[in-house]
Amino acid sequence: METQKINTAVVILNWNGIDWLKKFIPTIIEKSKEANIYLADNASSDESVKFVNDNFSTVKIIQNHANEGFAKGYNDALENLNEKYFILINSDMEVTNNWITPIIDLMENDDQIAACQPKILDYNNRNKFEYAGASGGFIDKLGYPYCRGRIFNHLEEDNNQYDDEKEVFWASGACLFVRAEHFKQVNGFDNDFFAHQEEIDLCWRLKNMGYKIMVNPKSIVYHVGGGTLKASSPFKTYLNFRNNLFMLFKNLPFLKFLITILIRLPLDGIASISFLNKKHALGHVLAVLRAHLIFYISIPSLIIKRQKISQKNNLVGKHESSILLKYYLKRKNKFSDL
Repeated sequence: METQKINTAVVILNWNGIDWLKKFIPTIIEKSKEANIYLADNASSDESVKFVNDNFSTVKIIQNHANEGFAKGYNDALENLNEKYFILINSDMEVTNNWITPIIDLMENDDQIAACQPKILDYNNRNKFEYAGASGGFIDKLGYPYCRGRIFNHLEEDNNQYDDEKEVFWASGACLFVRAEHFKQVNGFDNDFFAHQEEIDLCWRLKNMGYKIMVNPKSIVYHVGGGTLKASSPFKTYLNFRNNLFMLFKNLPFLKFLITILIRLPLDGIASISFLNKKHALGHVLAVLRAHLIFYISIPSLIIKRQKISQKNNLVGKHESSILLKYYLKRKNKFSDL
């Protein structure tokens, strides 16, 4: 057990999340005795760091100098850690008994597994899958991500229908087990993403190198979700659309990207119109327009990033049809119906 403890780091990224830490960090400590636990703080202005220092002496503090988002926050925090495995976990997450060992054992038995996630259920509706990962992440041919147990905003009930270990396309950043060697091999997250879909981009780059991404539902966690950016935030909309375009440009074969972007332009336009009946409607519409504008401006820097990636095709976990058509036209809202 002590050997594994030295080899595993649980890293909680925090920004002004003292309420989540008060609620969940005692359970994380209690149920993670086989790991070293770190709080990576993104220059919080609340009492987060003091609270942890005063109450949990076993938790090591990593103090980042500014709040530069999920991606750079974790990159900076993990840079000087020496454990074999990193477990990146949101502060609004409740872990359960034996949540670490099944995944570490799976990864120890197959050195081609670069990353893995547990089954993620909804903390407030505990028999349902949670949006940020459910039972493993997938992607369709146009770059729209979805999960076993969650397609767009439709969340399935967990009836143990997705309890098998499975190779997937991406593992959730809300609770991401990643082999440190491979994380550093691809230079971690892309700092420019700030937050949202950076884990999909990371997993795609790892898959482009031939590694596997897995889900192991023997490990279960419960996620609150929306702890930092609410779904109603136009900034969240901007990040989701911009980062998705960044990711497609970097990781798709070029001809496939050109075809994809020509289809995505009108679809993203339709998506922006669909925001008109939501709160902050104009903000969301402008967020989609801004995402496309910033993407085009960023193409020179994206070309440089793209040149360092070996773009593959037909990767496991990629659905070679449109999830949009199946969801909206064929009314297929369950993963098992696809």
